[in-house]
Amino acid sequence: MSSEAEETPTKPLKLVNCISCGANAFIPGELQPLQTTACSKCGAELMMSMMLEHFELNSRIASGGMGTVYRATDTVLQRDVAIKLMQPELADDEEGLEGFYAEARAVAKLSHTNIIQLYQFGQLNDQLYLVMELALAGSLDRLIDQHRTVSELQVLDVGIKIASALDTALNHKLLHRDIKPGNILFNAYNEPKLVDFGLVAKAEASVDYSEQIWGTPYYIAPEKLRRDPETFLADMYSLAGTLYHAITGHTPFEAPEIDDVVLAHLNKPLVPPNKLVPAITGPTSDAIVRAMDKQPAKRYQSYDEFIMALTAARSQLLRSQLAPPSTARPRRAKATAPKEVAPSRGWFRRGK
Repeated sequence: MSSEAEETPTKPLKLVNCISCGANAFIPGELQPLQTTACSKCGAELMMSMMLEHFELNSRIASGGMGTVYRATDTVLQRDVAIKLMQPELADDEEGLEGFYAEARAVAKLSHTNIIQLYQFGQLNDQLYLVMELALAGSLDRLIDQHRTVSELQVLDVGIKIASALDTALNHKLLHRDIKPGNILFNAYNEPKLVDFGLVAKAEASVDYSEQIWGTPYYIAPEKLRRDPETFLADMYSLAGTLYHAITGHTPFEAPEIDDVVLAHLNKPLVPPNKLVPAITGPTSDAIVRAMDKQPAKRYQSYDEFIMALTAARSQLLRSQLAPPSTARPRRAKATAPKEVAPSRGWFRRGK
């Protein structure tokens, strides 16, 4: 009788598609669901899929304090979706649990082109999850990382649309409370989508700052740091700070230590965007600076006002781009009959 130990049979390799490089790659069959390994072609993360009811989770998109977001396939409706799984440790955390429910309730109330759509809220055993619209074209944060600065026109478009989304939230008496480049995603049509309502609060509620201040230090409004009552103007400040970062390539205030960044929001004058990047037009720079005034009463007093300022800046930018160059020397007119000039492409004739 052979004394050789029986070898444990290994599970066959599983073939998966790498989203980063598009290559088909094999991953070890021993991986547990949601466990990851590196793509042999490009080094990107590959994940062992997991079934959650009729949803197949295929790859991880992002992780945060409240949960992890995965790209998934709805096997019934045959469409791609995003699924946010609540962090397991929050199941016994009353505050964390309420935050997850609050996000679900908030997004369910809001119907706006530029707010990520909630399809379903569910629970399987102890696992809470949200099924949402998928926006896979990356975040504004990634766009900044890739290009350092974003074009003025795109920044204005993002600002106008996200301000409109925040106005819709305000009409439902909701504050987002964590506007930043990482919470603005783009779908396949380059449409910006506001995500992550995990810190949402009622606009009329008195927010308690006695224990912790919520938000991202690089974009946080000074009144939150002063522990003053929080209003929609704090979200406006954070949105303007996000636009500032995208258009200049710099956060509004930079320092080696986070504490110094926080103090700068309170005390340091803001350098106008067009002082950092002279090509930025005055109206765009002025709109961002006003929305970031340290005194809330001096900011735009409604999202409509802010949107009007951004829209006016956008119109002026387009006019300046379409205007003929002013450096050309004038030619002396010839004594010949003028020829009819055909309209250039991109222009249209007014109908008779």
